[in-house]
Amino acid sequence: MPGPLLGVVHLQPLPGSAGFRSMQHVLDRALADAHELAAGGFDGAIVENFGGAPFHKGTRDDPTPPHCAAALAVVADRIRTACGLPTGVNCLRNDGIAALGAAAVAGARWVRINVLAGAYVTDQGVIEGEAARVAAYRHRLAVVGQPPVQLLADFLVKHATPLQPFDVATGARDLAERSGADAIVLSGSRTGEPVDVALFDTVRAAVGAFPVWIGSGLTVANAPVLWGRCDGAIVGTSIKQGGVVTAPIDGDRVRALRAACAAVAG
Repeated sequence: MPGPLLGVVHLQPLPGSAGFRSMQHVLDRALADAHELAAGGFDGAIVENFGGAPFHKGTRDDPTPPHCAAALAVVADRIRTACGLPTGVNCLRNDGIAALGAAAVAGARWVRINVLAGAYVTDQGVIEGEAARVAAYRHRLAVVGQPPVQLLADFLVKHATPLQPFDVATGARDLAERSGADAIVLSGSRTGEPVDVALFDTVRAAVGAFPVWIGSGLTVANAPVLWGRCDGAIVGTSIKQGGVVTAPIDGDRVRALRAACAAVAG
């Protein structure tokens, strides 16, 4: 049975980024989007510094600026308290440490990491996963009596190519078994593009009962094919006004996708 349906709250440009207006503008837009998700029956929100391009790699040698993690934490906390939605954090391009720190402060439930293991060629250059460092930091942040933040790890992440070709089934098993991830995330090759069904089925067969999520491209049209296959989904572009990723979230599109997924599950 499919799990959470999460909507992406793409943050407007943050301090230091071209187009930044004010933090109040960032908060207002994020909360407006989150209210639409809550009203439309989504199960949570992933907060992402999407407006901050071009991105730092987010690795030890090229970390995300501190104000970015602070902004993610503030927005995730405001969404949780104002809208009642569970939240997650994705710190682009690939700062799992900053995302975990923000999640711990905000009481977030999920962290999405684009490259948790392996090495990929991206528009930021070569990014290598830091799975051991992420696992150690998550352990340090753990609170007794509370479940740890869930690590959602992209496999064959969008806007990236593996540095060295590998067998898909073997790579998926390695990510599931050796990285510390709690779920694998599959997406299309670019923002908003759907995952290839054959790829999804190959990964599912390789990892068995290990959770596999959809990370982009879920729509009303393809929900009958994709939603029943997955253990959760993260949706951005298809619930925006006009299907434009930079536009505000459209409540009608949120409700339509929620209904389409419910029809599959029912």
